[in-house]
Amino acid sequence: MKCPYCGEIDNKVIDSRLGKDGNVIRRRRECIACGRRFTTYEQIEDIPIMVIKKDGRREIFSRDKVRSGIQRACEKRQVSMDVIEEILDDLERDMRESDQKEIPSQTIGEKIMTRLHGLDDVAYVRFASVYREFKDVSDFVSELRKLQEKTTPESRDEAEDE
Repeated sequence: MKCPYCGEIDNKVIDSRLGKDGNVIRRRRECIACGRRFTTYEQIEDIPIMVIKKDGRREIFSRDKVRSGIQRACEKRQVSMDVIEEILDDLERDMRESDQKEIPSQTIGEKIMTRLHGLDDVAYVRFASVYREFKDVSDFVSELRKLQEKTTPESRDEAEDE
């Protein structure tokens, strides 16, 4: 590690500590040549995940972009930010564990829809309407019918009792 003060490469590590989130190591170093101390941070190199869009373009996965889409779908619904962050964490972990460096946007969208379907039907339909690019009301009604078919008579009876 090059000393930021004198440019020499020889230095020694005085102290090492794990960062707050456990993903970074903080090292205090002392330059052998000038005796000054400085701090360095060591972390695993993050290889970006590329998303293959429907039109074939590739772009770097953006957690913020996905968060924004989920938030719009969950707007005015009783879905907390903690739950949305959990969905994002699970999605990102699944993508990294898949060992694929390029993931089709369809795969990402389907995973999100699966989570929203089990969480909030309205948020699910909102997300699906944008993700599946509903062209008209018939597409929307068709998706609602599928959702209703998945609702069993017992679950409808329970909802009416509440």
